[in-house]
Amino acid sequence: MGGAWLASLGGPLYYVILGLALLATAFLAWRKNEAALWLFALVTLGTLGWAFSEVGLDIWGLLPRLDIVLILGVWLLLPFVYRQVGATRASVLPLAGSVGLGVLALLASLFTDPYDISGQLPTQIANAAPADPDNVPDSEWHAYGRTQAGDRWSPLKQINSSNVQNLQVAWKIRTGDLMNSNDPGEATNEATPIEFDNTLYTCSLHQKLFAIDGATGKVKWVYDPKLQIDPGFQHLTCRGVSFHETAAGATDTDGQPAPTDCAKRIILPVNDGRLVEVDAATGEKCHGFGEDGEINPAGPHQPFTTAGLYEPTSPPVITDKLIIVNSAITDNGSVRQPSGATKAYDVYTGKLVWVFDASNPDPNQMPGDDHPHFHPNSPNSWIVSSYDKNLNLVYIPMGVGTPDQWGGYRTKESERFAPGVIALNADTGKLAWFYQTVHHDLWDMDLPSQMSLVDITQKDGSIVPAIYAPAKTGDIFVLDRRTGKEIVPAPETAVPQGAAPGDHVSPTQPESKLSLRPKNPISNGDIWGGTIFDQMFCQIYFHQLRYEGPFTPPSLQGSLIFPGDLGMFEWGGLSVDPQRQVAFANPISLPFVSRLVPRGPGNPLWPDANAKGTGGETGLQHNYGIPYAVDLHPFLDPVLLKVGIKMPCRTPPWGYVAGIDLRTNKVVWQHRNGTLRDSMYGSALPIQLPPIKIGVPSLGGPLSTAGNVGFLTSSMDYYIRAYDITNGKTLWQDRLPAGGQSTPMTYAINGKQYIVTYAGGHNSFPSRMGDYLIAYALPDQK
Repeated sequence: MGGAWLASLGGPLYYVILGLALLATAFLAWRKNEAALWLFALVTLGTLGWAFSEVGLDIWGLLPRLDIVLILGVWLLLPFVYRQVGATRASVLPLAGSVGLGVLALLASLFTDPYDISGQLPTQIANAAPADPDNVPDSEWHAYGRTQAGDRWSPLKQINSSNVQNLQVAWKIRTGDLMNSNDPGEATNEATPIEFDNTLYTCSLHQKLFAIDGATGKVKWVYDPKLQIDPGFQHLTCRGVSFHETAAGATDTDGQPAPTDCAKRIILPVNDGRLVEVDAATGEKCHGFGEDGEINPAGPHQPFTTAGLYEPTSPPVITDKLIIVNSAITDNGSVRQPSGATKAYDVYTGKLVWVFDASNPDPNQMPGDDHPHFHPNSPNSWIVSSYDKNLNLVYIPMGVGTPDQWGGYRTKESERFAPGVIALNADTGKLAWFYQTVHHDLWDMDLPSQMSLVDITQKDGSIVPAIYAPAKTGDIFVLDRRTGKEIVPAPETAVPQGAAPGDHVSPTQPESKLSLRPKNPISNGDIWGGTIFDQMFCQIYFHQLRYEGPFTPPSLQGSLIFPGDLGMFEWGGLSVDPQRQVAFANPISLPFVSRLVPRGPGNPLWPDANAKGTGGETGLQHNYGIPYAVDLHPFLDPVLLKVGIKMPCRTPPWGYVAGIDLRTNKVVWQHRNGTLRDSMYGSALPIQLPPIKIGVPSLGGPLSTAGNVGFLTSSMDYYIRAYDITNGKTLWQDRLPAGGQSTPMTYAINGKQYIVTYAGGHNSFPSRMGDYLIAYALPDQK
């Protein structure tokens, strides 16, 4: 019956054939006819041939296609079974041979992996003195990505690929900041600490700011901003804090001498919209900044000021005199949203210095009597920007204004700078250049990562200042950061057409020649399940959805979106070694389903007075003010989901680690990353799954060092792992007490190198929540 249903949807016929063959085998066995064994031998051979034609020697693809058939074959081979059928030992030989062939195919597939790429990244130094305009000491980590170039790389090499297996916990602390009943569903611990003066600075779940002795883990002080939050907020997230040091003779933007207090200050983003400055030495507010040490970009000049619509979640860019601020804006809530305008404030006084409001015909227009508010629902950037001090340009990864999946009401002004890379003069906010990565975005394909700035050595020895922009699509756009011109071609490619009523689709999209997206669209061979029954139901689900490859438009019937809303690249970005000019990445490979829900009973155009936010970014999203709500969720087995097991319908791996040569812009190696242990995409199973390497999603970023070691903690199983950057092999791992959906960092004190990660979990990813900050180091030499 399932096979007939699938065939009626245009799916493969084999499930009908197999179902009829199983019925015929059962009938013959019931009649005690040994032909049942001969027929089932043919069934086994046919299933093996069909499975091999769809997936080849891929163990994870073969298992759900062969498991039930081989189990039944073994059952029929048992003497007390085949004798009841009236068969002799000789007459079971064909069945034994076909079952044996199936087992051999499974065994052979254990030694092959069609998704694996083996190779060696170059080890020689290509740029011995990579530009570091921030002049960060080798032993310190001053910004979210160590420098504001976003490289997530350290020149430290005490810990290296030869001794990393000896790492052990140096210290561990608990912040005590855990979820409570007033928190939204998407509560996350994603912070990467910064480090200077032998002290770590990091933020916890409710944006409490901690100063921690880097050698001992002893807490020096804690500042609590008293976050005001409720369950309707879309995010509860702090990815980190920023740092500013007053130089000798410094002045503010009005030319006045810089204050003498807060010589080193920490800038803390708070999810209720505020930005707070705290003295790094004392933990006291910098009272001369704004009003008693804080400003509120969510309030003045915003067209809508409902708490939770404007949520700073990522640390801002810091220049000598300015704080350049962006913010998350609630996705798919309503067209009545705050502006996503970029704003620059004086780092000493909190004075608004310049703006870039992407939807405004004059994006630099300052608020005033004739322009009291920024443009509502202007495109925003929610992740960390990058900064080149030599060029004095700030690079902003832009998203699109909400709603994400239907753009019928958008204007040309609202889309001219979205999504893509905006380069602005850091002193004035004037546009230097813009590069668009998706046209008329209907897939939430904003640029999700801090981009990496790298000086690339060409074959002729010349140096090109490049910017690497990872996109949710799996593409990495490589541009000259002086001009925005392509270094790696990204030709316009035709994409599927046919938007929902009232909307349109761009006929083409740019697709970079450097990409980690699978080369072929999803097909029947990519559909998965735990057994052949689950696999069949996933096939039915697949054929019920609209899918025509990448950039399939959202639809009323439901569309399969791959790469999905989570993206192949998320907020973790790349880790780039500017000396070897190689990159370490952890792409995701998980499709989503996007279904537009027309307005009607129970789905009003505007909310009532008591309506709250969704508290997350999956499930039914309201989209108030447009003709459709949208239902967003991962592409999961619909039958197992009924009993709380979240099994993806796409064949694993769902997550990788990869190595990229930045001089050739080629993916040199790629391996599955992560095991079944802890979850099957967040399932609360009553048993502990085995640590079988399958390749699971990861949410967080990689770290690499001059010691030829990469670190990653963000996979769905609870491990920190170390990798050989040259070939991607796993060198070491340690069990974490909670999910590690954060990006690790490293520093050194008195010559001793530490690796630090926040094991705090992610409630909607989902993984176990925690409050652990853990430091690893090599054992002291006796």
